[in-house]
Amino acid sequence: MRRIYIVCFAMLALAATIHAADGPTAKPNVLIFLADDMGFSDAGCYGGEIRTPNLDKLAANGLRFTQFYNTARCWPSRACIMTGYYAQAVRRDGMAGIAGGGQGMRPKWARLLPELLKPLGYRTYHSGKWHLDGKQLAGGFDHSYCLEDHDHNFSPKKHLEDDVKLPPVEPDSGYYTTSAIAGHAIKYLKEHAEQHAGQPFFSYVAFTVPHFPLQAPAEDIARYRDTYRVGWDAVREARWQRMKSLGIVNCALSALECEVGPPYFFPAAFEKLGPGELRWPLPWSELNDRQREFQSDKMPVHAAMVDRMDREIGRVIDQIKAMGVLDNTVIFFLSDNGASAEIMVRGDGHDPAAAPGSAGSYLCIGPGWSSASNTPLRRHKTWVHEGGISTPLIVHWPAGIQARGELRHNPGHITDLVPTILELAGGAWPQTLAGQPVPPPHGKSLVPAFARDGATKRNSFWWLHEDNRAIRVGDWKLVSAAKQGGQWELYDLSKDRCESNNLAAAMPDKVHELEQLWNKQADQCRALALSDGQGAPKPGGKGAKKRKQEQD
Repeated sequence: MRRIYIVCFAMLALAATIHAADGPTAKPNVLIFLADDMGFSDAGCYGGEIRTPNLDKLAANGLRFTQFYNTARCWPSRACIMTGYYAQAVRRDGMAGIAGGGQGMRPKWARLLPELLKPLGYRTYHSGKWHLDGKQLAGGFDHSYCLEDHDHNFSPKKHLEDDVKLPPVEPDSGYYTTSAIAGHAIKYLKEHAEQHAGQPFFSYVAFTVPHFPLQAPAEDIARYRDTYRVGWDAVREARWQRMKSLGIVNCALSALECEVGPPYFFPAAFEKLGPGELRWPLPWSELNDRQREFQSDKMPVHAAMVDRMDREIGRVIDQIKAMGVLDNTVIFFLSDNGASAEIMVRGDGHDPAAAPGSAGSYLCIGPGWSSASNTPLRRHKTWVHEGGISTPLIVHWPAGIQARGELRHNPGHITDLVPTILELAGGAWPQTLAGQPVPPPHGKSLVPAFARDGATKRNSFWWLHEDNRAIRVGDWKLVSAAKQGGQWELYDLSKDRCESNNLAAAMPDKVHELEQLWNKQADQCRALALSDGQGAPKPGGKGAKKRKQEQD
């Protein structure tokens, strides 16, 4: 009897421990993994050939959203993720006559997510890219590792911890940005487990990959050395077929837009990179041998960067498991914009003799491989066609999501993350701040979609970036590209997600209807941006210079 009593007591104690750590009655922990310039189809669970076993496992035990959107650019997306508002409304992306980007400071009513979570008992941690106005600790984070040098993956010159500058990283030190970002996230989680185990946590892990420069450890690149010698046409076709079989898309593969190159043309960069570089995404068969060799050396580095990020995500998840809280941790994975067609050389420049992907090289995937990364969608980062604004979204939460491996086809937007997380944390949107009214967010909670597809109430989505415009209402999308004359294009996304059949000429009334709705949302964002009287751009060169630095 004594042995039976001891065994029963031990089992009850274990059950109590598990319930306390992972019980769905407790406020969930929240973990956001954000990739930088990752294409819609790069991850294996979205049809890519890149090895992403950790993301694939999250997807197999959670949800994948197939029509989730970002802003087409890095800093506006980060504003949306952290505030729940369109970036223009909080002055983090510009409108005519209103400050944005490096000149744009958020209105005081636009609080960041950690500021909303702190009163609910959360400890908050940031690691990686920032690209927001203000400092991290002032924005509500208890700890932060901030990487501000985006031109060096092996030896960054500017990074900070808890808002204090750290020494530049010495070359050949063994440092790699992705591993360092994950390492700091793990460091803060270990401290949390030791000192704050009774509180829920919010961890924001913002990687700087696979954004250019294409740089990765040599052993990672070697895993993909020969994968991309078949060219981007074959890679796009193979990805599209896998995506259809997975149920991610049901549209035709968009045509390769051979006349659409990088959004900005830097002739000096092409001189430095040499004759193997291409401004236009020509069919692979039309490239000469030198061009094929140069181009096929670039995508293995991009793949290696995604591969390494996945393994570092695995390290962070292992720490969550070690803390015994994986079941009640809501994990989000997404990207800030589509893959990039940009081609430029910054930082310490590009050494043609350096091995592709090494610290001495400075390469970008360019429009050909960007088209492959965004398969099967059109265009790239900065454009608000589907390729520029579509992101994978994986959500994993065993204690709160019973679905395993299911798809969610209802559209969503990164402004939805703050309302979602706030609802899960048991909070409510603030009504006032310092006696001033706080406008409701543009985002809507995704929590209903955790239970069933199509349950979210949001039906309209709006975009503006560098005069590229779009609005989606239901399955109708109106879109225009500034550099292609700004003419409206109209698509029925229920049949044509790849934006191949422009219905604007055949349906002028629908174009007019959606244009009026676009203008109405623009006016609302403008009113919010000016609501505190601080929206006008300030004269002088410093702000303009900072905004230029923020371009990527």
